[in-house]
Amino acid sequence: MSSLRERYSLAMAAPSPRRTLKAEISAVGRGLHNGTDVTMTLKPAALGAGIVFRRADLGLDIPARFDYVADTRLCTVIAAGAAKVGTVEHLMAALLAAGIDDAVIEVDAPELPVFDGSAAPFLFLIESAGVTEHGGVRERLEILRPVRVEQSGAFAELRPHHEGSAGFDVSLSIEFAAAAIGAQAYHFHLSGEGFAQEIAAARTFTQLGEIEALRKAGLAKGGSLANAIVVDGAKIMNPEGLRFQDEFVRHKLLDVLGDLALAGAPISGRFIGGRTGHALNNLLLRTLFADQANYRLVNGAFAAPLQLTAA
Repeated sequence: MSSLRERYSLAMAAPSPRRTLKAEISAVGRGLHNGTDVTMTLKPAALGAGIVFRRADLGLDIPARFDYVADTRLCTVIAAGAAKVGTVEHLMAALLAAGIDDAVIEVDAPELPVFDGSAAPFLFLIESAGVTEHGGVRERLEILRPVRVEQSGAFAELRPHHEGSAGFDVSLSIEFAAAAIGAQAYHFHLSGEGFAQEIAAARTFTQLGEIEALRKAGLAKGGSLANAIVVDGAKIMNPEGLRFQDEFVRHKLLDVLGDLALAGAPISGRFIGGRTGHALNNLLLRTLFADQANYRLVNGAFAAPLQLTAA
């Protein structure tokens, strides 16, 4: 069996076949924000289908694309008509790292399970189901010129590669008043094996003083020390402590990968961000696709810009 790194390297070569799952696999968990129990099934999909979320309880599909993003409060929610699915970013990051182009994600509730608050359980499910090539040609989204968005001191930017380089590089910095977090920075070159070792296990986090307000707003109903790091000033409330000394910035980088995976094709270029979040990540993709001069789709059949929804 090939390693994640080998599969991702093959996936980024030009040209390469599209990939899907070898088999279905299911898991049951609880939504982080709505606290609802949910059954999730990852399924192979037809060639060219892309990543599609299916609300099995409603019989409705939602394409996993940036222009279907309907809410970005503390997680990324995609929606189409009466159907919505929340907290998609951790799974999307795992699918990106594993080189999956086509898959159906079937759920029976409006939010994905949070599991332990990281992408590692999703990556385990993908590895257990297996990955297979199923024809066609994989597209890559090549960044042609810098695109930047800013808001309240935060920024997110996509840039072309340095000459002679390839793949996707991510550089992210964060800064929080809580002493346990403080200022952190991380640089990552996306590969399947690197994602599994450096990024996938980083958990979502919150500050103790924010929890009551979140629950009054109808959020974090399923949150606990089993699926999130809780910080109180300089103290980590979780008895087991951190998985990485800089777990906070690694998780934020995980979120960036998941949000940008909604571009519809793997990005070839560089991302640089500071204090960015789901809203700014989504705005970056909307700004990118607003002008064809910003990008091109290579190794594929796309000759026109994506047709965006009115979301």
